[in-house]
Amino acid sequence: MRLLVLFLMILLNVFAVKIKDISNIVGVRDNQLIGYGLVAGLKGNGDGTNSKFTIQSLANMLQGVNVKVALDSIKSKNIAAVMVTANLPAFARQGDKIDVVVSSIGDAKTLKGGTLLMTPLKAVDGKIYAISQGSISVGGGNKKNHSTVATIFDGALVEKSVGIDISKMAKIELSLKKSNFKNAIAVQNDVNNFFDKKVAIAINSRTVVLTKPNSLTMPEFVAKLEDISITYSRNSKIVIDERTGTVVAGIDIKVSPVVITHGNLTIKIAKRVALPVGNDENEDIGDGIVISKDDNLINSKDGQSTVANVARALQKLGAQPDDIIAIISAMKKAGAISVDVEII
Repeated sequence: MRLLVLFLMILLNVFAVKIKDISNIVGVRDNQLIGYGLVAGLKGNGDGTNSKFTIQSLANMLQGVNVKVALDSIKSKNIAAVMVTANLPAFARQGDKIDVVVSSIGDAKTLKGGTLLMTPLKAVDGKIYAISQGSISVGGGNKKNHSTVATIFDGALVEKSVGIDISKMAKIELSLKKSNFKNAIAVQNDVNNFFDKKVAIAINSRTVVLTKPNSLTMPEFVAKLEDISITYSRNSKIVIDERTGTVVAGIDIKVSPVVITHGNLTIKIAKRVALPVGNDENEDIGDGIVISKDDNLINSKDGQSTVANVARALQKLGAQPDDIIAIISAMKKAGAISVDVEII
């Protein structure tokens, strides 16, 4: 049986990470760009006559180069209307090149072999920050490859940079990717210990304000800051992918005493577990898990009533991924599992 239940074996919830891996500098980020354009040269694989906006766009483009044509005279299937998207990196300057993604929005069969015509890319403020143009390659030589989405590497030229100059700043703010008071304090203390002065102060569970030492420039300060390692506390969580039947959980997530019946499965988790050994006698195995299916019985004598052990025992009894997911969800609803369960 294909293994659909995966457990992330993390022995501890506390480990060392670098500050740059768990935080962002407020204001230093990518900016999303978008534009509408045309791809030409598709050898009859472009948008059909049902895509009226494509025909209108082609007529408008031709008019821009002093070629006037009637809409009903345009029959070309060599063009396709597309949306072009890109991320403008922080500190990108005029003349830098960035990758773009080209996606068909009409009924084109494929974008393979086409050329993206000059397409302005705008940000949310409506201003143009880059211009995209270039040959499209969807990859692979298979004739069955009919991709309507393609990437043009270095396909856009930055025309305008986002104005941010950290060199003149005396303070910056770090925003932790996950809100956690313990981690915010860890960043504060470890940064102060590293620089041997009070340069950091946590103002909430996510934000740490840092003041640059006079002996360093801000780029130098950030470079040193990002490589500082802290003791990071990870919030335990169970993630369930219902589409694939995958369950990801820490190995140390405990399950409180509970009894659950699911179809022909019975799961008992208790402080003291007694197993029948013959006649009227019972074997006391202490803390643990007892799972029965029909006449089959599996028990855990290691005293570890965890989600990982429950799932492992259920697998030994031949439980299907859907059954395991349903049982874990029921345990959460019953209060036997205290950590968050996220279903994706």
